[in-house]
Amino acid sequence: MGAGTTADSRVRVGGRAVAVSSLDKVLFPQDGITKGELIEYYGTVATHMLPHLKDRPINLERFPGGIDRAGFFQQAMPESFPDWIEGVTVEKAEGRVRHVVVQTAATLVYLANQGCITPHAWLSRRDRLDSPDQLIFDLDPPAQDPPRVREAALLLGELLRELELVPFLKTTGSRGYHVLVPLDRREDFSAVREFAQAVAALLVHRHPKLLTVEGRKAKRGNRIYLDTLRNAYAHTAVPAYAVRARPKAPVATPIGWDELEVRAMHPARFTLRSLPARLRDDPDPWRDLRRRPRSLAPARRRLEELSVAR
Repeated sequence: MGAGTTADSRVRVGGRAVAVSSLDKVLFPQDGITKGELIEYYGTVATHMLPHLKDRPINLERFPGGIDRAGFFQQAMPESFPDWIEGVTVEKAEGRVRHVVVQTAATLVYLANQGCITPHAWLSRRDRLDSPDQLIFDLDPPAQDPPRVREAALLLGELLRELELVPFLKTTGSRGYHVLVPLDRREDFSAVREFAQAVAALLVHRHPKLLTVEGRKAKRGNRIYLDTLRNAYAHTAVPAYAVRARPKAPVATPIGWDELEVRAMHPARFTLRSLPARLRDDPDPWRDLRRRPRSLAPARRRLEELSVAR
């Protein structure tokens, strides 16, 4: 559902009128993209984006002055936020923190008006914060390298299917891809992260010149970092359809595995200005994601067999 701006600087979306301001403020100076465009974008894609945000604690990446000025991450929901925006209080090492939970299109629009360019979502939902329903791999090349990071994504997808899991793929809006596996929430973060690390170790063993799990950048060389660190309590990932605070306003975009074969595909291909047309013209590659959860138990047994065989 798109967001309609009225003359008194209010946006009506999802049956709620949300006050907005400074719609002409340029947030992406290189491209002339304004706060009004950001608000309109999030109102437009909300129907597709909300299933990937609902019930999840959110961290806000805010750039009130635009991306050419220092931004900041905000975990705690400000007391000034309206009472119709939902939240969840979570326990962390540093104490209790109340996070925003994005349940409605109006909330997305409100956050955009606050200069939140990118909401970052937990991998678990508020009813079972210790039990992730997503496992995620972040393929991070040392520089823009579309062909090699494409190869890495394909190899990871093949291995996950070999383990009889169902991998989903999205661009990050940066240099790499995220590969996500929906889970049945039977295991905690520790077990999920251990499994992800074992998968990464096997794939690196198979392709040591292409991939690495080396945490130190200086030791990675030209290899693509297979990052599993997001699979932990209170860690976040950029959700589907989120705008990134980079020139041209690239968007983290779900894509089909066959789209990796398209020569023009690269991790920052889709932008705030181009993504709505894609959603109008093509079905959402992640429309079945919530209906495809898997248990890790059979996959873990298969992974152990493959690891021994190597």
